[in-house]
Amino acid sequence: SQADLISRTIVDNAAKHGVDPNLVVALVAAESAFRADARSPVGAQGLGQLMPGTAAMLGVSQPYEPVQNLSGTVRYLSNQIRRFGSPALALAAYNAGPGAVQKYGGVPPYRETQQYVSYVLGLYEELKSFERRQTVVSGKIRSDS
Repeated sequence: SQADLISRTIVDNAAKHGVDPNLVVALVAAESAFRADARSPVGAQGLGQLMPGTAAMLGVSQPYEPVQNLSGTVRYLSNQIRRFGSPALALAAYNAGPGAVQKYGGVPPYRETQQYVSYVLGLYEELKSFERRQTVVSGKIRSDS
C-alpha cells in the first residue's frame, strides 16, 4: 500500500543519510499531510513539497512519485542539518531557503518560517515522545512475560 511505501522509504532514506526518521515524518506531515499529489500555490510539489529547482538539483525528475520525492527530501534536509548544525536551522533553510538562514545567522524573522519551524519541531517532539512511551510499554510487556 501507499502508506507502507512511504514509511519504508522514509526509514530507509533517513538511515542512509543519518536523519532521525521522526523528523522526516514531522516535515512531511507539515508540508503535505502525506499527500503525494500535493502542490502549493508557489509551485512546491509532492510529499516533501520540493520546489522545481531544488528537485532538479537533487535529481528528482518525478516530484509526485513518492520514492523520488522522499529521497530528495531527506537528502536536502540532511544537507541542511550538516550545513547549519541543528534541526531548527535546517527546517528554517528548508522553508525559507539556506540563503535566508545564512543572511540572518539563524531562523529568519519571517512569521511563516518561525511558525513552520515551531510547528515541525513540535510534531517531532510528539513523535519522539510517543516512540519513548512505546519503548517503555514494550519493555514492560517483555519483562512481565
